[in-house]
Amino acid sequence: MTGAIEAVDLESRTTLDDHLSLRVWLRLLSCANLIEARTRVRLRDEFATTLGRFDLMAQLERSPAGLQMNELGRRLMVTGGNVTRLTDQLESEGLVMREPAPKDRRALRVRLTNLGRRTFGAMARRHEEWIVETFGALTRRERLLLYGVLAKLKANAARPERSAR
Repeated sequence: MTGAIEAVDLESRTTLDDHLSLRVWLRLLSCANLIEARTRVRLRDEFATTLGRFDLMAQLERSPAGLQMNELGRRLMVTGGNVTRLTDQLESEGLVMREPAPKDRRALRVRLTNLGRRTFGAMARRHEEWIVETFGALTRRERLLLYGVLAKLKANAARPERSAR
């Protein structure tokens, strides 16, 4: 796992001569990459699954009535082919099922089976433990401060761009 962690540590490329905003951005990105890499390894080792499968199941868990394939692709920001491949795998394991969409019989809706809900529940509980552990080096006050600062950054980053004239 060490090689994977080193590969995602983009911050190591910076120097004190780089703009502080760039260094902060790369530290933030490095943290996200490191946490994601660790999560991928843990999902693989403990549940023999991938982050993509976990993410698809998480979307379905939040939508008990199911989601159409195109909506799953939009939410996961992946191609229809990727959604189909993941759904095929999960369906063959009895974790999801496809059914005709109520308002468009040509479209398919995917939802978790009872086994899928139980399986995802176990993964989600462990995932939460891993994230809590990762943030365990921060005090509650520091986590709240970080949460607020990131909200401010997110709002600024989400602002519509003004076109250059």
